[in-house]
Amino acid sequence: MLTAFARAFKTPELRNKLLFTLGIMVVFRAGAHIPVPGVNYAGVQSCLTSLNKSGGNQLLGLVNLFSGGALLQITIFALGIMPYITSSIILQLLTVVIPRLDALKKEGQAGQTKITQYTRYLTIALAILQATAICATAQNGALFGGACPGSQVVPNQSVFTIATMVITMTAGTSVIMWLGELVTDRGVGNGMSILIFTSVAAQFPSQLWSIKASHGWLTFFGVIIMGLAMVGLVVFVEQAQRRVPVQYAKRMIGRRAYGGTSTYIPLKVNQAGVIPIIFASSLLYIPALVVQLSGKTNSSWGSWIQTNLTKSDHWLYMVIYFVLIVFFAFFYVAITFNPEEVADNMKKYGGFIPGIRAGRPTAEYLNYVLTRITWPGSLYLGLIALVPLIALGLFSASSNFPFGGTSILIVVGVGLETVKQIESQLQQRNYEGFLR
Repeated sequence: MLTAFARAFKTPELRNKLLFTLGIMVVFRAGAHIPVPGVNYAGVQSCLTSLNKSGGNQLLGLVNLFSGGALLQITIFALGIMPYITSSIILQLLTVVIPRLDALKKEGQAGQTKITQYTRYLTIALAILQATAICATAQNGALFGGACPGSQVVPNQSVFTIATMVITMTAGTSVIMWLGELVTDRGVGNGMSILIFTSVAAQFPSQLWSIKASHGWLTFFGVIIMGLAMVGLVVFVEQAQRRVPVQYAKRMIGRRAYGGTSTYIPLKVNQAGVIPIIFASSLLYIPALVVQLSGKTNSSWGSWIQTNLTKSDHWLYMVIYFVLIVFFAFFYVAITFNPEEVADNMKKYGGFIPGIRAGRPTAEYLNYVLTRITWPGSLYLGLIALVPLIALGLFSASSNFPFGGTSILIVVGVGLETVKQIESQLQQRNYEGFLR
């Protein structure tokens, strides 16, 4: 593997792509430390210290994760890549229900370019909404869970100052989109995935060191061993797939024979990726967000929600979280993989699964196989997501536990895909790759 790295840097084209990608990652992380105009940086740091002592803000934990910790520091990249992720998921869901988007999806590269353009517009709209919400919560002191007053974070709370903060954060999201597209075009791997990887991985050193400082070296090495075990489990499951064999009959077109080949349909055990965890986390944030915005924290239903649905170490929270992840895993797989469409395409080109008739029987068989492998995949996602919640009882706050389910899935998934792309480029030049 080290030899392959050396050969990759000896190849001028691949070396330039790797260095360009690393340069964009450095720029991205630098932007995550530049404060937004109008924010008292010293006051923010003081609020963060108070927040960490109280256990962290669980309500904004997911958004802060994808921003690489930039959200709670209120920097120009505070929104991170989250608006783009949300808009991409929304467009993907709307493709199922809006015929126009479905037609664009089937048009190939031209249609995909149009959908990408719609994703950009929606990203800007969501960035404006999210930036406004963050500025409002920072202004009233709710961003740090009441750990400090809003005047300490935003001393000048005029309309002009808030508007400047919103515009700056929205512009930061636009720059992040541009950086991601630059990496996709001129670097290595998918640009947006690389930026998400950078945001998540950047928090590992500080979180690990905080565990060492508060619990000692023994716990520190215990967490390292646990993290390595989780990485091994995630790699094993993420690489696992059910290969459905497909054969194509020979066809005579003129004097030439086409087809007669054998291939397979790879169905991954974790077909949904990290999306179900994002959906479940976002849905569980809604009740606490409603209570916070309505100011009904002292009412009976507000107190019940504060007690049961905001504390991630509560057994009811864990059960609901696990059930939602399993549900969204099946839901997302159902809308992203259409067995009938796959069966029709196979029938159109003369393909069939050995022992299964073409057409409807093939679609039913694919649906059966997909359901069988989605069950272990969804249970695996649920168990992985519960690891930081269980660690809450061991390390006082899940925000200090670096190897959460979402973090590990993102880091391992993006790492595997990037290594595969480098591997393919090395093989094109007859070099020994990473995986040999």
